[in-house]
Amino acid sequence: VQLQASGGGLVQAGDSLKLSCVASGRAFGNYHMGWFRQAPGKEREFVAAIRRSADATYYADDVKGRFTISRLNAKNTAYLQMTSLKPEDTAVYYCAATSTASFSSRYYHAGNYHSWGKGTLVTVSS
Repeated sequence: VQLQASGGGLVQAGDSLKLSCVASGRAFGNYHMGWFRQAPGKEREFVAAIRRSADATYYADDVKGRFTISRLNAKNTAYLQMTSLKPEDTAVYYCAATSTASFSSRYYHAGNYHSWGKGTLVTVSS
């Protein structure tokens, strides 16, 4: 599956932004989806994930309550709604897909994902 993330931009602290990840190729509904981010000089880190049936979602502690992951299988698209943005949310955001059977226990691990989109830059000014 090929992935394309979009929706990044420059916003002020406290603003909201919604990222989209459009999939093409194989059936999108077969894949669990994740969002990761990488800030300058830092390792890529887990942000949020959603099961292929959308019956479970997972979040990193520092975005819980502010970010919401969702998906619309009919549109081959996953979303990341980000609210109350902080300067420390500044990063390149990547969407990723996996079909692993161990997703529920390994959703946070980047190595568990086999397809990645090019990132979209989110910059939050103070």
